Amino acid sequence: MSAALKYQGTRLLAASSRLSILQKAAKPSLLRGYHATSARLGVAHSGSQTVANAEKYTLNTYARPTLVLSHGKGSYLYDTDGKEYLDFTAGIAVVALGHNHPDITAAVVDQASKLVHCSNLYHNEWAPQLARNIVESTIAAYPQGTQGIYAQAADGRSPARVFFSNSGTEANEGALKFARKYGKHVAELGTLGKGTSEALRGDPNLKCGIVSFTGGFHGRSMGALSVTANPKYQKPFTPLIPGVQTAKYNSTSEIGAFVDERTCGVIVEPIQGEGGIHPAQVDFLRALRRRCDQVGALLIYDEIQCGLGRSGKLWAHQLYPEDCSPDILTMAKPLANGIPIGAILVSDKVAELIKVGEHGTTFGGNPLACRVGCTVLDHIAKPEFLEHVQNAGQVLEQELQQALAPFVGSTVVELRGTGLLRGIQFASDPIQIVDLARDRGLMLVGAGGNTVRLVPPLNTSIADIKRGAAIIADCVKQFAAERKA
Repeated sequence: MSAALKYQGTRLLAASSRLSILQKAAKPSLLRGYHATSARLGVAHSGSQTVANAEKYTLNTYARPTLVLSHGKGSYLYDTDGKEYLDFTAGIAVVALGHNHPDITAAVVDQASKLVHCSNLYHNEWAPQLARNIVESTIAAYPQGTQGIYAQAADGRSPARVFFSNSGTEANEGALKFARKYGKHVAELGTLGKGTSEALRGDPNLKCGIVSFTGGFHGRSMGALSVTANPKYQKPFTPLIPGVQTAKYNSTSEIGAFVDERTCGVIVEPIQGEGGIHPAQVDFLRALRRRCDQVGALLIYDEIQCGLGRSGKLWAHQLYPEDCSPDILTMAKPLANGIPIGAILVSDKVAELIKVGEHGTTFGGNPLACRVGCTVLDHIAKPEFLEHVQNAGQVLEQELQQALAPFVGSTVVELRGTGLLRGIQFASDPIQIVDLARDRGLMLVGAGGNTVRLVPPLNTSIADIKRGAAIIADCVKQFAAERKA
């Protein structure tokens, strides 16, 4: 038995035992009340009634099938009609430890019975602990790091600090704010050459430019949307925030023209998710790091989808050489396995500039989300867990390459990705593939550029990885046959 399998079995048994103890210790009246409420909800809301309520009372911003999900277990979801689905979406790369994980449930039950929220007027037990775990696990996973968030701080300070938010888009908003403040700081120092320095010192607001890249996705709020270069998302809400330029992803030759002395920040995904699963080239990230240093700009890595184990490393940028390291790292999706949370990891040089009152949040860093975050990171940061992700990713790649080989060059353009962040690009819109897979009991999600995204829970078994790949192959076979007919 491999180390990864032993690890999974031991943790699940221990967590089940802890959950059982918590349930037995709970007050009988509370348990009765919970089950009574659940029963009433179950009677009142059938699948059809749920869909009718959604259509009548919720804002129409999502295109969804009419099925209604009721619960999940591990890598499986179940609808209100009792149908089972193997989940290769993980809530869009969120549920890293699967559904109804006993450790997560135990942490939620225990913390909810103690303290859910107290605001940032006061310390709570779990936010500082999660911040410490993020910083220390990041450094431990990449001992060769010397730049950006890994640069040694003076006087024995932590090389990096954490700010907690509630979501990925909020994490990116905060990162952009920090870049704007850093730009003013550099402008006021006057270290960028005589002519430029004089101009910027005269008006530090001139060093406010932000550069993002084609195919990137950074969120839906106004600042994050402004650096998400997709007309489908941007056009209805123009004009966006000023000072943003979009360069071509993986084009090293364009960097010098776009990132200049008036740039304060550059935001990029080391592996694009929504854009179609596109990994950055080493030379591209290296050139970005070098150019940011030359012009006094911050390099921001958005690892909201590709980070926290999804690539097989703790962070996707840890697949790259040390001279590609970021100044700011944003995270969210899997950090609390579905409990809303986001975070910004900033280097010491950034942390030293941010003062009391310059950024804040009501809900960010609440004890419930941070307690669960500690539980998630305790799993994901372990080498044997990451080993499983790497192995599962290799199996998925091998199974798909073999099964889809007859269709590559016609129906299938190419397979991309690493770890359990994979994409299959098709020659035409693959929405039918998603529908066919769902009919066969497999949940998939699309991405940009006619791509189907494969992002199962990170602890999905090898057997279920193979099962999912077989269903995909069957769907592609039917899809290809119908296109020829």
